[in-house]
Amino acid sequence: MLDKLRQLAHGIDTLSEHTGRAVAWLTLATVMVMFAVVILRYFFQTGSIALQESISYLHASVFMLGAAYTLKHDAHVRVDIFYSGMSARGKAWVDLAGSLLLLLPVCLLILVTSLDYTGSSWAVLEGSREAGGLDAVFLLKTLIPVMAVLLLLQGVSMSLHSILQLSGAQTDATDAGPDLEL
Repeated sequence: MLDKLRQLAHGIDTLSEHTGRAVAWLTLATVMVMFAVVILRYFFQTGSIALQESISYLHASVFMLGAAYTLKHDAHVRVDIFYSGMSARGKAWVDLAGSLLLLLPVCLLILVTSLDYTGSSWAVLEGSREAGGLDAVFLLKTLIPVMAVLLLLQGVSMSLHSILQLSGAQTDATDAGPDLEL
């Protein structure tokens, strides 16, 4: 039973790891597009609404699709006055309670409430309000439920790691799945 939980947590961690690493490349794309916009504007006295909007799309994609990766690497902002001094078992209890009582319910709420919003956008293939803008607002809005699902899965993984820690089946963070540095 514990092996199945460990495998499931590892699979989710691997998904978050690969998604985060792939999305990280969008930051380079954002910088390159922003550079192109500046060059076009100041050296060629021209602009592109589509290029400017693509910066927002890329930026949103990095944050929305990278949230689970950030959670996996424990890099979200938190005030850990008490948490940092806790034992591994105490941290596991806090992580389990936080996941079950806060993270998972909020992710479910975001997922459920975003489905109609996203579905309405897909129904009309919502595009930019700007002439010459990107006709893909529906894709941008799709990031909301995708983010909720990815965070929900990583929250499940975090809960499983906490359960494994509390059961003694996971001894430290090195058992927590892939933690490759970029």
